[in-house]
Amino acid sequence: MSARAGAPRHVNGHCRPFLKWAGNKYRIIERIRALLPPGRRLVEPFAGSAAVFLNTDYARYLIVDSNADLINLYRILQAEGENFIRYCRRLFGPGANTPETYYRRRDEFNATGDPRRKAALFVYLNRHGYNGLCRYNARGGFNVPFGRYRRPYFPAAEMRAFHARAHRARFVHADFTWAFAQLREDDVVYCDPPYAPLSPSASFTGYSAGGFGLDQQERLAKLAEAAARRGVPVLISNHNTSFTRRIYGNATRCERFQVQRYISCNARRRHEAGELLALYG
Repeated sequence: MSARAGAPRHVNGHCRPFLKWAGNKYRIIERIRALLPPGRRLVEPFAGSAAVFLNTDYARYLIVDSNADLINLYRILQAEGENFIRYCRRLFGPGANTPETYYRRRDEFNATGDPRRKAALFVYLNRHGYNGLCRYNARGGFNVPFGRYRRPYFPAAEMRAFHARAHRARFVHADFTWAFAQLREDDVVYCDPPYAPLSPSASFTGYSAGGFGLDQQERLAKLAEAAARRGVPVLISNHNTSFTRRIYGNATRCERFQVQRYISCNARRRHEAGELLALYG
Protein backbone atom coordinates (compact mmCIF):
# COMPACT_ATOMS: atom_id res chain seq x y z
CA MET A 1 0.00 0.00 0.00
CA SER A 2 1.32 3.47 -0.77
CA ALA A 3 2.31 5.77 2.06
CA ARG A 4 -0.23 8.40 1.08
CA ALA A 5 -1.34 10.87 3.72
CA GLY A 6 -3.94 9.46 6.07
CA ALA A 7 -3.31 5.81 5.17
CA PRO A 8 -1.89 3.49 7.84
CA ARG A 9 1.51 2.06 7.04
CA HIS A 10 1.42 -1.63 6.17
CA VAL A 11 3.99 -4.41 6.04
CA ASN A 12 3.17 -7.23 3.62
CA GLY A 13 -0.41 -5.97 3.44
CA HIS A 14 -1.03 -6.06 7.20
CA CYS A 15 -2.06 -3.21 9.47
CA ARG A 16 0.88 -1.85 11.41
CA PRO A 17 0.43 -1.06 15.14
CA PHE A 18 0.72 2.57 16.17
CA LEU A 19 3.20 1.72 18.94
CA LYS A 20 6.77 0.62 18.41
CA TRP A 21 7.14 -2.53 20.50
CA ALA A 22 9.87 -5.06 21.18
CA GLY A 23 8.85 -8.43 19.77
CA ASN A 24 6.10 -6.91 17.62
CA LYS A 25 4.24 -9.70 15.81
CA TYR A 26 3.05 -7.95 12.64
CA ARG A 27 6.02 -9.33 10.70
CA ILE A 28 4.97 -12.93 11.39
CA ILE A 29 1.23 -12.37 11.49
CA GLU A 30 0.56 -14.82 8.65
CA ARG A 31 2.19 -17.65 10.60
CA ILE A 32 0.09 -16.77 13.63
CA ARG A 33 -3.15 -16.49 11.68
CA ALA A 34 -2.51 -19.84 10.00
CA LEU A 35 -2.47 -21.54 13.41
CA LEU A 36 -5.24 -19.62 15.19
CA PRO A 37 -8.47 -21.64 15.18
CA PRO A 38 -11.87 -20.06 14.49
CA GLY A 39 -13.96 -18.85 17.40
CA ARG A 40 -16.17 -15.99 18.49
CA ARG A 41 -13.79 -14.16 20.86
CA LEU A 42 -10.00 -13.85 20.83
CA VAL A 43 -8.45 -13.46 24.27
CA GLU A 44 -4.96 -11.95 24.47
CA PRO A 45 -3.44 -12.04 27.99
CA PHE A 46 -0.38 -10.07 26.79
CA ALA A 47 -1.63 -7.17 24.67
CA GLY A 48 1.69 -5.61 23.67
CA SER A 49 1.31 -3.57 20.48
CA ALA A 50 -2.00 -5.34 19.66
CA ALA A 51 -0.71 -6.51 16.27
CA VAL A 52 -2.78 -9.72 16.39
CA PHE A 53 -5.91 -7.81 17.43
CA LEU A 54 -5.39 -5.48 14.46
CA ASN A 55 -4.89 -8.26 11.93
CA THR A 56 -7.49 -10.88 12.80
CA ASP A 57 -11.25 -10.89 12.38
CA TYR A 58 -12.97 -12.25 15.49
CA ALA A 59 -16.35 -10.90 16.53
CA ARG A 60 -15.08 -9.86 19.97
CA TYR A 61 -11.75 -9.39 21.75
CA LEU A 62 -10.61 -9.44 25.37
CA ILE A 63 -7.27 -7.61 25.40
CA VAL A 64 -5.41 -7.86 28.71
CA ASP A 65 -2.03 -6.60 29.89
CA SER A 66 -0.24 -6.15 33.21
CA ASN A 67 1.03 -2.74 32.06
CA ALA A 68 -1.49 -0.21 33.37
CA ASP A 69 -0.10 2.59 31.19
CA LEU A 70 -0.61 0.58 28.02
CA ILE A 71 -4.20 -0.36 28.84
CA ASN A 72 -4.96 3.22 29.89
CA LEU A 73 -3.78 4.40 26.46
CA TYR A 74 -5.87 1.82 24.61
CA ARG A 75 -9.00 2.70 26.59
CA ILE A 76 -8.65 6.43 26.01
CA LEU A 77 -8.02 6.00 22.28
CA GLN A 78 -11.02 3.65 22.15
CA ALA A 79 -13.24 6.24 23.87
CA GLU A 80 -12.06 9.45 22.21
CA GLY A 81 -10.74 8.57 18.78
CA GLU A 82 -9.93 11.64 16.68
CA ASN A 83 -10.04 14.11 19.58
CA PHE A 84 -7.33 12.17 21.39
CA ILE A 85 -5.26 11.77 18.21
CA ARG A 86 -5.25 15.55 17.72
CA TYR A 87 -4.28 16.01 21.36
CA CYS A 88 -1.32 13.61 20.96
CA ARG A 89 -0.18 15.29 17.75
CA ARG A 90 0.52 18.53 19.63
CA LEU A 91 3.30 16.73 21.51
CA PHE A 92 5.11 16.11 18.20
CA GLY A 93 5.40 19.79 17.23
CA PRO A 94 8.48 22.00 16.92
CA GLY A 95 11.03 21.43 19.67
CA ALA A 96 9.65 18.04 20.62
CA ASN A 97 12.61 16.01 19.37
CA THR A 98 15.30 17.15 21.81
CA PRO A 99 16.79 15.47 24.88
CA GLU A 100 15.67 18.38 27.06
CA THR A 101 12.03 18.08 25.99
CA TYR A 102 12.11 14.29 26.16
CA TYR A 103 13.43 14.11 29.72
CA ARG A 104 11.10 16.86 30.92
CA ARG A 105 8.13 14.98 29.48
CA ARG A 106 9.39 11.68 30.85
CA ASP A 107 9.45 13.26 34.31
CA GLU A 108 5.94 14.59 33.72
CA PHE A 109 4.76 11.13 32.64
CA ASN A 110 6.08 9.61 35.87
CA ALA A 111 4.51 12.33 38.03
CA THR A 112 1.11 13.00 36.49
CA GLY A 113 -2.12 11.55 37.80
CA ASP A 114 -4.13 12.67 34.75
CA PRO A 115 -4.94 9.51 32.73
CA ARG A 116 -5.48 11.38 29.46
CA ARG A 117 -2.23 13.33 29.72
CA LYS A 118 -0.37 10.18 30.72
CA ALA A 119 -1.75 8.32 27.70
CA ALA A 120 -0.67 11.06 25.29
CA LEU A 121 2.79 11.19 26.86
CA PHE A 122 3.03 7.42 26.47
CA VAL A 123 2.64 7.84 22.70
CA TYR A 124 5.26 10.60 22.67
CA LEU A 125 7.76 8.59 24.75
CA ASN A 126 7.19 5.49 22.66
CA ARG A 127 8.05 7.35 19.45
CA HIS A 128 10.94 9.42 20.82
CA GLY A 129 12.51 6.96 23.27
CA TYR A 130 15.32 4.53 22.59
CA ASN A 131 14.14 1.82 20.19
CA GLY A 132 10.52 2.12 21.31
CA LEU A 133 11.28 0.24 24.51
CA CYS A 134 8.88 0.16 27.45
CA ARG A 135 10.92 -0.22 30.63
CA TYR A 136 10.44 0.77 34.26
CA ASN A 137 12.77 1.02 37.25
CA ALA A 138 12.25 -0.67 40.60
CA ARG A 139 10.12 2.26 41.80
CA GLY A 140 7.83 1.96 38.78
CA GLY A 141 9.24 4.96 36.94
CA PHE A 142 9.51 4.88 33.15
CA ASN A 143 13.27 5.10 32.48
CA VAL A 144 13.89 4.59 28.75
CA PRO A 145 16.50 7.10 27.47
CA PHE A 146 16.10 9.51 24.57
CA GLY A 147 16.22 7.77 21.19
CA ARG A 148 17.90 10.42 19.00
CA TYR A 149 15.75 9.80 15.93
CA ARG A 150 16.02 12.22 13.04
CA ARG A 151 12.27 12.65 12.55
CA PRO A 152 9.97 10.65 14.86
CA TYR A 153 6.84 9.51 13.07
CA PHE A 154 3.43 10.47 14.41
CA PRO A 155 1.14 7.46 13.80
CA ALA A 156 -2.18 9.24 13.22
CA ALA A 157 -3.44 6.83 10.55
CA GLU A 158 -2.46 3.79 12.61
CA MET A 159 -4.23 5.22 15.66
CA ARG A 160 -7.37 5.74 13.56
CA ALA A 161 -7.19 2.13 12.37
CA PHE A 162 -6.93 0.98 15.98
CA HIS A 163 -9.88 3.15 17.02
CA ALA A 164 -12.00 1.80 14.14
CA ARG A 165 -11.61 -1.75 15.46
CA ALA A 166 -11.67 -0.97 19.18
CA HIS A 167 -15.47 -1.16 19.44
CA ARG A 168 -15.07 -4.94 19.27
CA ALA A 169 -12.71 -5.06 22.24
CA ARG A 170 -12.63 -4.87 26.00
CA PHE A 171 -9.28 -3.65 27.37
CA VAL A 172 -8.40 -4.80 30.89
CA HIS A 173 -5.44 -4.15 33.18
CA ALA A 174 -4.75 -7.55 34.77
CA ASP A 175 -2.25 -10.38 34.67
CA PHE A 176 -2.38 -13.46 32.48
CA THR A 177 -3.85 -15.69 35.20
CA TRP A 178 -6.90 -13.39 35.41
CA ALA A 179 -7.35 -13.62 31.65
CA PHE A 180 -7.37 -17.42 31.73
CA ALA A 181 -9.95 -17.36 34.52
CA GLN A 182 -12.34 -15.49 32.17
CA LEU A 183 -12.30 -18.09 29.38
CA ARG A 184 -15.59 -19.44 28.09
CA GLU A 185 -16.87 -21.66 25.33
CA ASP A 186 -15.98 -20.54 21.80
CA ASP A 187 -12.97 -18.49 22.96
CA VAL A 188 -9.55 -18.69 21.32
CA VAL A 189 -6.40 -17.56 23.17
CA TYR A 190 -3.21 -16.05 21.77
CA CYS A 191 -0.33 -15.50 24.20
CA ASP A 192 2.73 -13.41 23.43
CA PRO A 193 4.49 -13.37 26.82
CA PRO A 194 7.83 -11.70 27.54
CA TYR A 195 10.17 -14.19 25.91
CA ALA A 196 12.31 -16.71 27.76
CA PRO A 197 16.02 -15.78 27.64
CA LEU A 198 18.06 -17.30 24.84
CA SER A 199 20.80 -18.18 27.33
CA PRO A 200 21.26 -18.10 31.14
CA SER A 201 23.17 -14.81 30.84
CA ALA A 202 20.79 -13.14 28.39
CA SER A 203 17.37 -11.64 28.86
CA PHE A 204 14.95 -10.37 26.24
CA THR A 205 12.56 -9.02 28.86
CA GLY A 206 14.35 -6.08 30.43
CA TYR A 207 11.87 -3.65 28.92
CA SER A 208 8.93 -5.36 30.61
CA ALA A 209 7.43 -3.96 33.78
CA GLY A 210 7.56 -6.43 36.66
CA GLY A 211 9.59 -9.08 34.88
CA PHE A 212 8.42 -12.51 33.81
CA GLY A 213 10.45 -15.36 35.25
CA LEU A 214 10.81 -19.01 34.33
CA ASP A 215 8.22 -20.00 36.94
CA GLN A 216 5.69 -17.77 35.19
CA GLN A 217 6.63 -19.27 31.83
CA GLU A 218 5.85 -22.73 33.22
CA ARG A 219 2.64 -21.49 34.84
CA LEU A 220 1.47 -20.15 31.49
CA ALA A 221 2.14 -23.51 29.80
CA LYS A 222 0.11 -25.29 32.47
CA LEU A 223 -2.79 -22.89 32.08
CA ALA A 224 -2.72 -23.46 28.32
CA GLU A 225 -2.89 -27.23 28.84
CA ALA A 226 -5.83 -26.85 31.23
CA ALA A 227 -7.69 -24.54 28.84
CA ALA A 228 -7.24 -26.97 25.95
CA ARG A 229 -8.65 -29.79 28.06
CA ARG A 230 -11.78 -27.63 28.49
CA GLY A 231 -12.02 -27.15 24.72
CA VAL A 232 -10.45 -23.67 24.48
CA PRO A 233 -7.47 -23.65 22.07
CA VAL A 234 -4.37 -21.66 23.06
CA LEU A 235 -1.51 -20.50 20.84
CA ILE A 236 1.73 -19.31 22.50
CA SER A 237 4.75 -17.65 20.89
CA ASN A 238 8.22 -17.71 22.43
CA HIS A 239 11.89 -18.23 21.74
CA ASN A 240 12.81 -21.69 20.49
CA THR A 241 15.06 -22.97 23.30
CA SER A 242 15.50 -26.25 25.14
CA PHE A 243 13.54 -24.72 28.03
CA THR A 244 10.52 -23.71 25.94
CA ARG A 245 10.53 -26.99 24.02
CA ARG A 246 10.36 -28.78 27.37
CA ILE A 247 7.56 -26.73 28.92
CA TYR A 248 5.51 -26.87 25.70
CA GLY A 249 6.06 -30.61 25.38
CA ASN A 250 2.34 -31.34 25.71
CA ALA A 251 1.30 -28.94 22.95
CA THR A 252 -0.71 -30.39 20.08
CA ARG A 253 1.57 -28.77 17.52
CA CYS A 254 4.83 -26.79 17.57
CA GLU A 255 6.10 -24.76 14.64
CA ARG A 256 9.70 -23.52 14.65
CA PHE A 257 11.27 -20.91 12.38
CA GLN A 258 13.81 -18.08 12.29
CA VAL A 259 12.91 -14.41 12.71
CA GLN A 260 14.86 -11.17 12.50
CA ARG A 261 15.23 -9.40 15.81
CA TYR A 262 14.88 -5.61 15.86
CA ILE A 263 15.76 -4.78 19.48
CA SER A 264 19.14 -3.20 18.67
CA CYS A 265 19.34 0.23 17.01
CA ASN A 266 22.61 -0.95 15.49
CA ALA A 267 21.70 -2.92 12.36
CA ARG A 268 24.92 -4.95 12.62
CA ARG A 269 23.82 -6.26 16.02
CA ARG A 270 20.40 -7.39 14.80
CA HIS A 271 20.26 -11.12 14.27
CA GLU A 272 18.03 -14.04 13.50
CA ALA A 273 16.73 -16.03 16.44
CA GLY A 274 14.66 -19.14 16.71
CA GLU A 275 10.93 -18.61 17.19
CA LEU A 276 8.42 -21.17 18.39
CA LEU A 277 4.62 -21.25 18.09
CA ALA A 278 2.99 -23.83 20.35
CA LEU A 279 -0.67 -24.71 19.78
CA TYR A 280 -2.73 -26.44 22.46
CA GLY A 281 -6.01 -28.05 21.47
